[in-house]
Amino acid sequence: MSTETEVVSVLKYLDNKSILVIGAAGFLANIFVEKILRVAPNVKKLYLLLRASNGKSATQRFNDEILRKDLFKVVKEKYGPNLNQLISEKVTIIDGDICLDNLGLQDFDLAHDMIHQVDAIVNLAATTKFDERYDVALGINTLGALNVLNFAKRCAKVKILVHVSTAYVCGEKSGLIMETPYRMGETLNGTTGLDINHEKKLVQEKLDQLRAIGASSETVTQAMKDLGLRRAKMYGWPNTYVFTKAMGEMMVGTKRENLSLVLLRPSIITSTFKEPFPGWTEGIRTIDSLAVGYGKGKLTCFLCDLNAISDVLPADMVVNSILVSMAAQAGKQEEIIYHVGSSLRNPMRNEKFPELAYRYFSTNPWINKEGKVVRVGNIEILDSMRSFHRYMTIRYLISLKGLELVNMVLCKLLEKEFKYFHRKINFIYRLVDLYQPYLFFYGIFDDTNTEKLQKMVSKTGVESEMFYFDPKVIDWDDYFLNTHVIGLLKYVF
Repeated sequence: MSTETEVVSVLKYLDNKSILVIGAAGFLANIFVEKILRVAPNVKKLYLLLRASNGKSATQRFNDEILRKDLFKVVKEKYGPNLNQLISEKVTIIDGDICLDNLGLQDFDLAHDMIHQVDAIVNLAATTKFDERYDVALGINTLGALNVLNFAKRCAKVKILVHVSTAYVCGEKSGLIMETPYRMGETLNGTTGLDINHEKKLVQEKLDQLRAIGASSETVTQAMKDLGLRRAKMYGWPNTYVFTKAMGEMMVGTKRENLSLVLLRPSIITSTFKEPFPGWTEGIRTIDSLAVGYGKGKLTCFLCDLNAISDVLPADMVVNSILVSMAAQAGKQEEIIYHVGSSLRNPMRNEKFPELAYRYFSTNPWINKEGKVVRVGNIEILDSMRSFHRYMTIRYLISLKGLELVNMVLCKLLEKEFKYFHRKINFIYRLVDLYQPYLFFYGIFDDTNTEKLQKMVSKTGVESEMFYFDPKVIDWDDYFLNTHVIGLLKYVF
């Protein structure tokens, strides 16, 4: 293990290095690539693995979907017309798929170059839907992780593999959660018999069975989603996402041999704190949809324990921790786990969310489609599942029963309305079932390793300003009111 006095230079590390980035189309990966292009132009090569999709080649996807983002405006200003030259020299786009052996590489010359050139691999590929189809989640999050490791082992020069996981592989544990690995087949509830090959077989058998009866694609999708949730809950995980990510960790941890491995477990990732500019974000997270739903006047209640802590960290800090971990761990031939979050050193209680949402939207009210100002009021807090069920009964279920009765009396004249209302209520229950473990989460992520990593960044010179990821510097009120919500409304909603 590294001593606390050891100091690393990320810029020196990146100098003349070739890095393979897996899952390069994702939110974190984009920020990672932008950061390297902006601060480390002496990097030798960034190989970006992208899946061709919708008839677009991987290169078209990079040019159309990634480079055009606002995220790259700072790097475009920095290099001006020279950016294209820099990208053509430093960036190689690879059409591949981590669900396939050898990452699905078709270009054998390129594969040969990579095997002889690549110094580091960062796997950011994941499907993060809680109720993803089990075949898809297992393919990307578990077996995909193994395919990346196998490719890393074939590379002559690779000195480090960074596998980005999630802090929530811990399931619904409470108390202090340590930076420790999962052993192969370990489960959260002690149920024995978890075998990844068996899971693979189960998925295949279920798919074959569905095909044999000519099931529709909707039926197959639903069956695969249900199977994933069932298997996850059987072994103590709340959803398919964290279950398949935990199995991915088991795979790479068990089979790494003497390869240096960083398992990076970020908590909930939010918009950028500082770089390339504050407030860049993409996609919708739970807390975001709750805040904006409230601002738009669509949310009248808020389900969570106000005393519980939400562990959130801005995306640029997560990316900085990845970069420092690469410089610190390259060639160490060990496995190390980093919890990258804020719950231990700068906790943010759930009670902050309704308070900050009210403060923001009462001074910056939402203007709806009709051009009317939406006035926000106090929000009803449901602090337990029991209070949620009571609220649903009073607000909706009694009306549903009434509608069902009237529908029967009117010989099903209101069947359409009844079914729509019924579907809406089922949808709310399904969402709450998926998110409930996080709205009532009582774990605190120990980050001893991550704190040691922070201390390895030189306190003098440019790097301390460049590779910041200490959660203690964040003032949550200021960040949410003046950065995060503004970014959300600009880029997402």
